[in-house]
Amino acid sequence: MSPYTHISRPAGPLPQGMLSLGGFSFARGGNTMTYTKPPLTYEEQADLLLGRGMVADRALLIERLQQVSYYRLSGYWYPFRRFDPSRRQRLDDFVPGTDFETIWNRYVFDRRLRLILLDAIERIEVAVRSRLAYLHAREFGPFAYATDANTLPGCSGPQRATFLQNVQAEVNRSKDTFIEHFKRKYGDQHKHLPVWMAVETMAFGSVLTFYRGSPRRIKKGIASIFEMPERVFSSWLLTLNTVRNICAHHGRLWNREFGTAPMIPRQDKYPEWHQPQPFRNSRTFAVLTICKWCVDRIAPQSRWGMRLRSLLSEYPRIPLDEMGFPADWERSPIWAPSVGA
Repeated sequence: MSPYTHISRPAGPLPQGMLSLGGFSFARGGNTMTYTKPPLTYEEQADLLLGRGMVADRALLIERLQQVSYYRLSGYWYPFRRFDPSRRQRLDDFVPGTDFETIWNRYVFDRRLRLILLDAIERIEVAVRSRLAYLHAREFGPFAYATDANTLPGCSGPQRATFLQNVQAEVNRSKDTFIEHFKRKYGDQHKHLPVWMAVETMAFGSVLTFYRGSPRRIKKGIASIFEMPERVFSSWLLTLNTVRNICAHHGRLWNREFGTAPMIPRQDKYPEWHQPQPFRNSRTFAVLTICKWCVDRIAPQSRWGMRLRSLLSEYPRIPLDEMGFPADWERSPIWAPSVGA
């Protein structure tokens, strides 16, 4: 059950036309249900949490709720709500001893984790953009991505039309001076930007579509930079796009389970990915390991891995198992400390 749609059941009998479902209260309205929970002041929100057993200084709690909404923080205190095994659902009140500072620390850790991940994803994305434009232009010329459907065999028909519409919309939104310069100088002859310009305006989702639509030899050429098979690297990009969107919208990340789980390389070809033990590919640790692997190959001088270790050491009470970290993850050859860790 989602922690984000809770509506407190009113005391006493339900009004006519209302129904209760698992502690939720709704008003009937045709085939849908009407949300009936009224807005609460910050003071009322704080009192509600305190009344449900959360331990906190009321003034500080009100201040925090003014900084970060009740709704956003609810994802972080959801695991601290008591669980009723007979009804198989979370209750409104908290496990005894639930301290708001613990929840706030998880929120702050998650915010900083997003920034670290965004840094790695940016490096990977820029490298992919650069090599994708280079390889496609070398083989097909500067405008073929937009004028010759055969150059994107994996992106045809309606998908290709949508891709080109999105690219054009992204070009139109861009304020980069190089676009205005190109239009003034070459606009009468060319409807589209050269591919090396176009990729710089594309959202990551469009870059992903471009990559997946390109001939396999081009995809293999890009994946080879990261020392990965094309199929595996393609799945990584899909996951990184999902993670990037979560980070960009300030979503909860640290203990999330991803629906678009990345592929893990085969053990016989990449034993380091399975040492000292396998790990779940649907949790944050898998994404962090992908980023560490990629950054080590495109920016070996980076201290990205050390920055992550530093963050983890600052927050020793964060339960790493909920992020998918195996107990002895630091013994992994991928995570072994090095000069460019």
